[in-house]
Amino acid sequence: MMTDKLDLYRQHKDEYAAKKTPALVKVGPAKYLTIAGRGAPGGDAFQAAVGGLYSMAFTIKMTRKLSGKGDYKVCHLEGLWWAPGKADLAKARAALAAKGKPPEFKAVKLERIAEGLCVQALHVGPFADEPATVAKMDELAAAEGLKPHGRHHEIYLSDPRRVPPERLRTILRHPVRKK
Repeated sequence: MMTDKLDLYRQHKDEYAAKKTPALVKVGPAKYLTIAGRGAPGGDAFQAAVGGLYSMAFTIKMTRKLSGKGDYKVCHLEGLWWAPGKADLAKARAALAAKGKPPEFKAVKLERIAEGLCVQALHVGPFADEPATVAKMDELAAAEGLKPHGRHHEIYLSDPRRVPPERLRTILRHPVRKK
């Protein structure tokens, strides 16, 4: 029997309700579909990697939905995952290979990420202007006796292929710890 559609943004709204003014937020551990890479978010390699990531996310979504395992909303470039094991990932990889999809999906992994206490802010504008928002985040961290550690995290709320750079909305997040 199918249950209500799972919406992780709604379920974890405190972690994703970012304002332009930096704030501290506690982020619980979660499983994410991830893909490693380098380059600018608007670049061709990034777009191809995102295509691979979304191919996996939507193939897993439809496989689970059609087999009665439930439905979920695919998140903004976070690929959050909640099921144990990697069986769904392997099945999706095989299905995409059988369909002759571009090879980027092969690099998608299931990874547990535990960021804990973070400083985050909503950045509105081009990716090139993010350093000004990051500086404000660093100021808040320093004022709280904290320093950034770990990887810079971006949550893309806008699709750069469809939204002009000045209107792009991106949540910027840095894990922090005591100095």
